[in-house]
Amino acid sequence: MFIIFVLVLVLNKVEFTERILERFLQIGISGATIIDTTGMGRTLMYNDNIPIFGGLNRIFQNCRPINKTIFSVINDKDMLQKAIRVIKEEVGDLDKPGEGILFTLPIDYVMGLTQNNNK
Repeated sequence: MFIIFVLVLVLNKVEFTERILERFLQIGISGATIIDTTGMGRTLMYNDNIPIFGGLNRIFQNCRPINKTIFSVINDKDMLQKAIRVIKEEVGDLDKPGEGILFTLPIDYVMGLTQNNNK
């Protein structure tokens, strides 16, 4: 059975973005979309309509102003595992709060994916 996945990485350590993309190329992933994103904590800190007080302010004060979200459609489970390994090698396991989040989803339909997107 042929399964296609989307890998989503919300990367708080934006300094690793280029290295991850370079490593993706090295393993054969040549397609990804990168967008600047902002987390909930940062958004709430600067919203005058929502009071941030006490413990919440301490939680959100270390939020990064922006992060990078990387999306990649990957048409091979082995390649998906290689991509996850690359991320772990570059960033770590993302186990600490505020490091980022990585998840994958199966895709049941895709249009515009060529064989050159990943090998």
